[in-house]
Amino acid sequence: MDIRAGLIAVLVLAPFGGAILCAVLGAGRTVRSVIVLATGAVLIASALWLIPLVPFRLPAASFLGLNLHTLIQAADVVLLLIILYYGIKHKHLVIAALAVLQLLLTGYLEVFMLKGPLPVERVFCDHLALMMVLIISIVGSIICYQAIPYMENHEHHYHIVKSRQPRFFFVMLLFLGGMNGLVLFNDLTFIYFFFEVTTLCSFLLIGHDRTSIATQNALRALWMNSVGGSAFALGMIAAFRSTGTLDLQKILVAPWLTGSDIYLLGLALLCLAAFVKSAQFPFQSWLLGAMVAPTPVSALLHSSTMVKVGVYLALRLAPGFNGTLLSDSIAVFGAFSFLAGAALAVGQSNGKKVLAYSTISNLGLIFACTGLNSAAAMTAALLLLAFHAVVKAMLFLSVGAIEQHIASRDIEDMRGLYAVMPLTALITVAGVVMMIMPPFGVLLSKWMAMEAAANNIYVIVMVALGSALTVIYWARWAGTLMSDPFAGRFRPEHQPVLTWLALGPLCVGAGVMSVLAPWLYLRLIVPMMTSPYLPAYALKGGGLENAYGTFAVLPLSAVALLGLAAAVIALKRAFRSKIVSPYLSGIQTGEPSMCRGPMNLSFKAEAKNYYLDTIFGEARLTDWVNLGGGILLTLILGGAL
Repeated sequence: MDIRAGLIAVLVLAPFGGAILCAVLGAGRTVRSVIVLATGAVLIASALWLIPLVPFRLPAASFLGLNLHTLIQAADVVLLLIILYYGIKHKHLVIAALAVLQLLLTGYLEVFMLKGPLPVERVFCDHLALMMVLIISIVGSIICYQAIPYMENHEHHYHIVKSRQPRFFFVMLLFLGGMNGLVLFNDLTFIYFFFEVTTLCSFLLIGHDRTSIATQNALRALWMNSVGGSAFALGMIAAFRSTGTLDLQKILVAPWLTGSDIYLLGLALLCLAAFVKSAQFPFQSWLLGAMVAPTPVSALLHSSTMVKVGVYLALRLAPGFNGTLLSDSIAVFGAFSFLAGAALAVGQSNGKKVLAYSTISNLGLIFACTGLNSAAAMTAALLLLAFHAVVKAMLFLSVGAIEQHIASRDIEDMRGLYAVMPLTALITVAGVVMMIMPPFGVLLSKWMAMEAAANNIYVIVMVALGSALTVIYWARWAGTLMSDPFAGRFRPEHQPVLTWLALGPLCVGAGVMSVLAPWLYLRLIVPMMTSPYLPAYALKGGGLENAYGTFAVLPLSAVALLGLAAAVIALKRAFRSKIVSPYLSGIQTGEPSMCRGPMNLSFKAEAKNYYLDTIFGEARLTDWVNLGGGILLTLILGGAL
């Protein structure tokens, strides 16, 4: 067997095999842990092995002597019937109706349009697919590792007698296999099948705890993502009608088709599916509701898998709508989501909600760059895709560890956290710093995005405002974590080994990736810069340079290391310091933060952040941003016609 075909089979089927083993043999904690650890190790090794083999194409017409198209066709019908079952079971007419609609649309495509399988290069692995495979297989596996101890504590907290972990890890691993299949296959019918696999998996994971609120939010995620699935099916039909093929690469290398209304409508519908999957306004509520799930689910959905499907699909489609009104509309829509998500994040004190809105916001920026559709904008989008996945996964897992320790995910309850959870707090602060400060990759990506948007007044204004709001909520969180005075030694922090094996590599990896950003650009991004895109940056003096200036990555990294050294020195001095209570404008009582004020009444002085609810609160903004998002989506679909 061709080694490339073997690796593709392992990347897609190994998680499926591990999932089945978890369901069948995973009742015991040790056996289940071994299965998850082994599956993750196989995925990581296979993804790394793939690096020197890219790019390549494979026909992949059969598997074990069976026609692959027929297998996927049958699996797709079964999958949609399962979704229909859940719609009927929960008496949710919208879910049931959308499942029936998708069955009818895919049946019409297969029976009346295709009339049998077409010659298609089913596997297409370029550097974009490689980047996604690395994110899914490495970051996704690390999240599953951290989930092993997390779920033990989670079930203990909820007093669950009969463990649901075999089912939980079955779905988690199935998710990874589905994601790898989605990014490695080139046939739109295959991509659609794996697209719906992620929809079903997200529903099962969000509703894992089986509470009424979990079920409600899982059903919302299912019907919204079924809207995306229906849009995908319609887009697939339109693409085939205008091109006569379902080979995605052939669809996108026929530039004369951009003048066809049905062709652009097909791309617009596929982009609509992408917007839903990435929880862009007005579909953001499914992602916010997903926070009721255990935190590893949030990390998997919000950082490395589910929401990345949308931006991946848009990046794939970008050459097809380059230079059209559809492209410009997507840029404005993405910039709007970036600004709206940042504004709503400012009004949140719930740590997971801050991360969720930040995710929506950053995905909006990637869409904006995709719509700008220049080489510089695409470079910004691709780098942000990679750096955001690693840093956001680390932050979600950190919040999960913090929540299990202090029984709260509220930022205000994390004040002075470094005194009791020093290492987790410092990793969290490091993640926050990596989101907004140089020399880290997220800021590098945003610098590139702002330069690329300089000629589009609507996009640059919204990106600039969104960037300013982003600094507010991240800096506030970091300041809260490090706010209380400290003297003496830290309390020892006890975390499971697998928690450290998740947080440590993600933190170090994000830092190393940032330092190596210029070389990552040369190795991963430049090979993607083919016509109509040309490389927009040059490596010079340890930085990335273009006509507008240089982002001096290595010099800035040296400055950051000096800052770290200064912080270590300051920490050593703090060990010799003495805490002195502040004057509280009253009679000190000797108790921390307590004094007697007017009428000899005792009161406690407390510090608290402003969240500006009257300006940035959900109640104030949500209806307006949903209206704005809905109008822009209508314009996108209308403009395609």
